[in-house]
Amino acid sequence: MRVAIAGAGLAGLSCAKYLVDTGHTPIVLERRDVLGGKVAAWKDEDGDWYETGLHIFFGAYPNMLQLFKELGIEDRLQWKEHSMIFNQPETPGTYSRFDFPDLPAPVNGIFAILRNNDMLTWEEKIKFGLGLLPAIVRGQSYVEEMDQYSWSEWLKKQNIPPRVEKEVFIAMSKALNFINPDEISATILLTALNRFLQEKNGSKMAFLDGSPTERLCQPLVDYITEKGGEVRLNASLKEILLKDDNTVKGFLLRGLNGEPDEIFEADLYVSAMPVDPLKVILPQPWQQLAEFKKLEGLEGVPVINLHLWFDRKLTDIDHLLFSRSDLLSVYADMSNTCQEYADPDRSMLELVLAPAQDWITASDEAIIEVTMAEIEKLFPQHFTGENRAKLRKYHVVKTPRSVYKAIPGRQAYRPSQKTPIANFYLAGDFTMQKYLGSMEGAVLSGKLAAQTLAQDYPAKIGPSQPEATKEASLV
Repeated sequence: MRVAIAGAGLAGLSCAKYLVDTGHTPIVLERRDVLGGKVAAWKDEDGDWYETGLHIFFGAYPNMLQLFKELGIEDRLQWKEHSMIFNQPETPGTYSRFDFPDLPAPVNGIFAILRNNDMLTWEEKIKFGLGLLPAIVRGQSYVEEMDQYSWSEWLKKQNIPPRVEKEVFIAMSKALNFINPDEISATILLTALNRFLQEKNGSKMAFLDGSPTERLCQPLVDYITEKGGEVRLNASLKEILLKDDNTVKGFLLRGLNGEPDEIFEADLYVSAMPVDPLKVILPQPWQQLAEFKKLEGLEGVPVINLHLWFDRKLTDIDHLLFSRSDLLSVYADMSNTCQEYADPDRSMLELVLAPAQDWITASDEAIIEVTMAEIEKLFPQHFTGENRAKLRKYHVVKTPRSVYKAIPGRQAYRPSQKTPIANFYLAGDFTMQKYLGSMEGAVLSGKLAAQTLAQDYPAKIGPSQPEATKEASLV
């Protein structure tokens, strides 16, 4: 059956990949001229890439890692040493590390915490460990119950000293959802900590060896098209057209360059758009249905990604760094961490500005000015004296609505991939799946949407179908 999918981000492309594996014919329709959605990337006039976000692949991303394996591109992940590295604001230019030994989980995580004496006292470590026990013992049910609290409220409830939040979890909250601990749901942090503690390599990180558009999204497109699917760029969804029974009649695509609008018809339809544009385009007759009405409780969080090229090397650290800055979240010197961006002599820092609410409408120049002030604190040795490091160029990428803002109580608003409309499904990291708003969540949501659709409408696979397609499984 022909399945029209609106959106060529990770959710839409993974949905198409798993649909084509079951014998369906997906057609992915992307509004922009670039693949990837929230992992999109572009080349500038110098041939340098700049990206929508700083994308990290964790060992606790089973669906993403399985996707890399199925595409035959596992070697494109550049795994780093098993550590978490934090800047030390009190002593600029220095770092504190949590190094995970080669031991089973959760022993390796416990060792990493106990061996770090820069950030937490022994009393703070013990109280934090005791506070985590309910999540460890009761598991996911407890984690989901804690969605009623912010992370700050949960820490207080568990009698965990306030300094634990200040030293560790402001940085982690901003890294996970671009907001501070007093806003983020406790479920988000507990989910991450549970994965990190339960899986030996759960917190181990990898960088892609190039831009996500070329090194991950394009292989997905190649896979989909080789098996009979299609991916169309510059295909902007203008309206969801309905039949008399309120099921989908077709997607109305906006005409470009003076061309008329196009009605695109298929057998089944999937929205893999972010929640904010989905709410805008939702047909009026659907808006009062309970499953769609609860989308009103979800909205994307603003985020700003920065790329700064310097005239010299600022650091040789080949890893993600938690800045512990009031302005910035995480950053990395991509000239060290990414093969395609490698430069032995000059740094290219990629940084995330978060929370971005107060800066999303500011000029690029104003954003760079305040960012440079923070960078001078991170690398003071390169910004003192006469021979100061110079900024060669920069790119600022603003996303006014990124992943859904995971404040307390949002779990109740997240919809299933299956909707009340018989021929319409949802994919996207905002839909209900256990990996929340992340790349892993996007891939899993696409996989679940494909699985649900294929169960409802099994493809009729004839003898001419390739054997691999006949045997494809979503397990």
